[in-house]
Formats: sequence, structure tokens, C-alpha cells
Amino acid sequence: MKNKTTAATTSIPAPPSATPKVTFSRRLAEQQTQLAGNPTLQRFAASRQRLAADPYRPVYHFVSPESTMNDPNGLCCWQGRWHLFYQGYPPEDRRVHWGHAVSDDLIRWRDLPYAIHPGPETCCYSGTTWVESERVIAMYHGTELGNMVAVADDPLLLNWHKLTGTAVIPLSAKQGPPAFHNVFDPCLWKQGTFYYSLSGHGPRKKPDGRRANILFRSPDLIHWECRHEFIEGDRFTLDGDDAGCPYFLPIGDRHIMLFFSHMSGGQYLLGDYDIRHEKFVVSSHGRFNFGAWGPAGVHAPSAAPDGRGGIIVIFNMNPGKPSGEWNQIMSLPRRLTLASRDKLAMTPAGDWPSLRRDKVSIPKTELPANQIIPLKNIRGDTLEIEAVIDPADASVVEIDVLRSPDAEEFTRIAFFKGRGMLDGSLVSLDTSRSSTLPDVRVRAPETAPFDLSDNEPLHVRIFIDRSIVEVFVNDRQCVAARVYPGRPDSRGVSLRAQGQSATLRSGVAWSMQGQ
Repeated sequence: MKNKTTAATTSIPAPPSATPKVTFSRRLAEQQTQLAGNPTLQRFAASRQRLAADPYRPVYHFVSPESTMNDPNGLCCWQGRWHLFYQGYPPEDRRVHWGHAVSDDLIRWRDLPYAIHPGPETCCYSGTTWVESERVIAMYHGTELGNMVAVADDPLLLNWHKLTGTAVIPLSAKQGPPAFHNVFDPCLWKQGTFYYSLSGHGPRKKPDGRRANILFRSPDLIHWECRHEFIEGDRFTLDGDDAGCPYFLPIGDRHIMLFFSHMSGGQYLLGDYDIRHEKFVVSSHGRFNFGAWGPAGVHAPSAAPDGRGGIIVIFNMNPGKPSGEWNQIMSLPRRLTLASRDKLAMTPAGDWPSLRRDKVSIPKTELPANQIIPLKNIRGDTLEIEAVIDPADASVVEIDVLRSPDAEEFTRIAFFKGRGMLDGSLVSLDTSRSSTLPDVRVRAPETAPFDLSDNEPLHVRIFIDRSIVEVFVNDRQCVAARVYPGRPDSRGVSLRAQGQSATLRSGVAWSMQGQ
């Protein structure tokens, strides 16, 4: 039975936001002039300058200009520019708004005024965008009402208006069984003449305890029909996993659904889209964090096509220490592509090389068994390190970063060749000794699988930005966590091979400037 939804709801509309909302010109040059004198952006600049003294506030990762933030939303490319939206909390109205930043290169982000303001919904929670030739459509969850649609078509996506005065998919449908009443985080796409939306939570959890994602369909973005459960063949997710912040996108000749589980963090399902039956048939699964999402772990994704068959995805990273009026930050963007039918390739995305300064090359270095080898010329808390290592027969090869001279504090990155399941290898990011501070919440080690053939070296790329470490391994895996060294001299780097020797074939490091 198909169930029609309507935009009708009995919820009492919330008042409009107290955050200033300006109608901007539709011409780019005039928009730039208006932005130059915009009071909100002036406030953002003053806030950024004041908060920059915090030793844990990142230099080249995006962070909200003021207050805290949560999920990234609606990542998209419009008229040659990348737009990042996020859950922002303006000080004059602490309800969730869509914050907004724009970039030419996915790395240097420019603040823009809050994009979507609450009212009649109570808060503007997570959602996605769909880019058409003449406009960008945002579909998101409006708390207390249901799922909302807003559109913008100006050069910098500054002028958003909502299609209706209430939710297009309400929390409580007028028809259909009660099982179909619960919706939240939606994603949006178009196939043929219909728009499709996947709600982050369908009617209920399925009998086996997993999430049930429900597909909706509309000819006009306003009138929506509830279709059915969308996913078939999911034997991968766990009892208790839900699917917040879903993104359903093509990748190569297949499809991927990225999502956030409030139990076990960021994940993805890979499979094929059965267009005729409007079903996603899943064949494999992977994770973006390897444990609970908090403390200090990867949170929710926001993703968009890169125009070359791949996906660009960015995540918010949870805090592991109180940091006053701000807490979360964004990861570096990653590019996901198909490495094979059921496996992803994963690389950093955007023009991060343009941030490099003060290059230091590391010559070929033997790593004798069970000896710590300090890299004396490499120090810092805003670094990129690239290393090629032959692990040979060492049980473990590790790189310690943010290391104090006496090793009282360090963050351990360890590689276990052939120690995973089915002869796979493992990378572990261990932050248990990253800080001696009493208010840091220690995260269990992030330990992720990756493939490494018998004679293949480790190719490691490490990004350090004050309170975050991200590790990319052989373009096949990435682990990331927040860290909070308590000592000002915890800036060193060292190498170690356990049991038997290994070889650092080559290495290079750069200090990284702010965006």
C-alpha cells in the first residue's frame, strides 16, 4: 500500500529566528560588495581572531567562526564553487540554523551569513542538497514539523526561500498506518521526472534491530508519496545502528549510501540501484570510524559528486575535551572512488598542497629492531608528513607524532602487516597517551583494516592540526581522531620497528599554514 503525505500538520509553528536575515542582490559583484559590509561577517571575523589563541583550535581544518557546530550538511558544487553548510548556533538565537561557507578549492573556506533560519520549524537540522542547472534544492529536517524544502539560485546561494509554510513530509501523516509517521534527516535526488527522498529513519527499526530507511517520491517537491523500505541485502550493520544524515549517490558504476549511526558512527553501504523496483541492493559495507562516535571520533558525513565518478565527503569531528564556547571541527575532505567492485579508494581531496611551507626531506633510514628513531628535523603541531616504509618482517611499524622529548605524551600510529582478517593488514591510531591533562576523555584506539600485498611498501600520509590527527594509508583507508597534548613541547616525531628491522625508504614533511 502506498501512502500519500501532505504538508498539513497540527504542530504549532515556531517563531522566526532572531538572527538577522538579509536579502542579497542576485549579481555576484553586488553580492561581494554587500558581504564586505555585512555585520554578521564582521562579527565572525572578530570571533575568529579572538578564538585563534586557543591552542587546540585548528589552523587549516574548517571550524565554525563562532559558537559550536554539529553535522555538516548539503555539501555541493554550484557554479564552480563548493558550498559547505553545517549546523550552527548563533548567539542571539541558539536554535540550529544552517551555517554556510564557500570555497574554490575545498580547503580555503570563506564564511558566509547563516543560510537557512528556523521558523516555522523549531530548528533546522540535517539534510542534503540537489543541484539542478537553474537552482539548488535543500531538503532538511525541521524539528517539530517534519522534512522541509528550501531553494536558492543566486551566485553565492545567499537567498534561500522555503517552498511551503510547513513541512512537505510531516512528522504525522494524515493517511497510512502509524508505522510510517516517524521521519528525520532526509537526502534528496532526482531520477527521471520524479524527486526521491530517503528518510534517515523510516517507520521503525526492523525486527532484527537495524534501521529501516523509507523511500518517498514526488513530482514537484511538495506532494510526496511514501513508497517502501529502500535497502535490500544489508547483513552488515549492527543491531541498534540507525541511519542519520544519509547520502545516496552514484560512485563509478555503482551506488553508495553514506550515513551516521548514533551508536557506532559514520559508515557506508555499497551496492547497485535497482531503478525499476526503486531499491538499493547492498553487497558490501565499510566504516569511517572504528568504535563509538565519541569521544573524539568521526561523526556525520556530508557528501557530493565530484563530477568525475567519485564522491567528495567531509565529516564533523567530536571533541574529547571541553573547549569553552566552541568544540567540533570538520575533517579534511576525502575523495572516495571504486578500487574494485566492493572496495573503496580513499584519498585527501582539495588543494591542500597549497598550504605547505618549509619542506624537510627525510633520507632513507634503517629502522633497527626495537629502537626509537627520532626525526630530529621534524617538529610541529600543524604538519603534513608523507612516508614510504618497507615493513619487511617487523611485527609492528609505528610512527609517533606530537611526541614530548621524554615520551610522556605521544600519539601512536601503528601498522600491522598481515595481522588482520583474511591476511589483511591493520592501521591503528592510538591516542591513549596523547595527553596528560585531567579533563581529556581518552578514546580507544581506532583500528582499521586495509589491503597490502606481499612486496608493497606502506605509503602513509599524516595530517596534524593542533587537535586532530588524520592518517591516510596507501589510498585505501583513513583513520582520524581528536587529540589534546598538554605539554608545549609535545611536537616531535619518531619511528620504531618491533621485533625485526624495517626501512624508511623516503619521507618528506611540511609545516602547514592556515586557510
